[in-house]
Amino acid sequence: MGGKKAEQHIRGAYLNAALDDFSGYIAADELYDGPFCVLSIVDNRTFRRLIYEVLDHDPDHADIERFFRAFQAALQRRKLVLHGITTDGSNLYPEPISKVFGAVSHQLCEFHVIKELTKAVLHAGAKVRKELAATKPKLGRGRPSSTAARKAARQAKRIEQKVGDLFQHRYLFVQHVLTPAQRRTLLRITGGRPELRTLRSVMDEVYRLFDRRCRSDTALEKLARLRRRVRRFKWIGKTLQKLFSPNLEKALTFLDDKLLPSTSNAVERGNRRHRKMQKTVYRVRTRSHISSRIALDMEREERAVPRDLTTQVLHRARRRAAA
Repeated sequence: MGGKKAEQHIRGAYLNAALDDFSGYIAADELYDGPFCVLSIVDNRTFRRLIYEVLDHDPDHADIERFFRAFQAALQRRKLVLHGITTDGSNLYPEPISKVFGAVSHQLCEFHVIKELTKAVLHAGAKVRKELAATKPKLGRGRPSSTAARKAARQAKRIEQKVGDLFQHRYLFVQHVLTPAQRRTLLRITGGRPELRTLRSVMDEVYRLFDRRCRSDTALEKLARLRRRVRRFKWIGKTLQKLFSPNLEKALTFLDDKLLPSTSNAVERGNRRHRKMQKTVYRVRTRSHISSRIALDMEREERAVPRDLTTQVLHRARRRAAA
């Protein structure tokens, strides 16, 4: 019963109040929950979920377009304008966005793009470790007695230490900011392996692409130079194919709009909260049940701000009374 009332409230008074403070920028995403899919639109600056829809099948372009048109109608009734939308790299969104919202700025989530590149770099590092481990000489049983055997044992130990260091400190190849101590460690473990240092320098240049102090034209010039550099290194070029994806250009859209968020964290955090709630649900899930739970969660989030203000007022009153 409470869930049905919450759904009515979300479609009425809640949406009116949320759109009164509409920033003009949204994040859209889909969340899969068993056989169901939850489509969500969240204000990407106030982090408030605006509308949602629960489907009993995997979404296609028609579902996304219908969902966006419902939101566009709500904006038009209130004479509001959408300035930008952020999504992940899914192919579900570009076509419906252009059909419904026209030439609105479409930003691909920076986090998702960088995540794919860091996975590729870590995979390249694992490939180098595997090749290095394969060069370890085979040792006979027992303690080495001859000079050649002792030399081979020392070499095997050095290779094992090198592989172990590269595995233990593999995060240094993708971490955004390195301390001076971490840079010294990176130089030590990559000694004699210039291809590994090239991997780290490529990641540094990737992170510099997303510097808000430059415009998208400058970032695209940097990207073109980086791609030319990577092509010169054949083995890196095969590993970092994601660097040549058109999604990377779409992830730089935010550089020309200071108000456009570069990530879809606003909608992702709502999805994380939903997954956490669903871990405590042991009954058979239905479409209406999921919709009701999301509506109740939105109501709780709506009441969080005034509840926190009330708590702060009570704490101040108690401190004054105690003084």
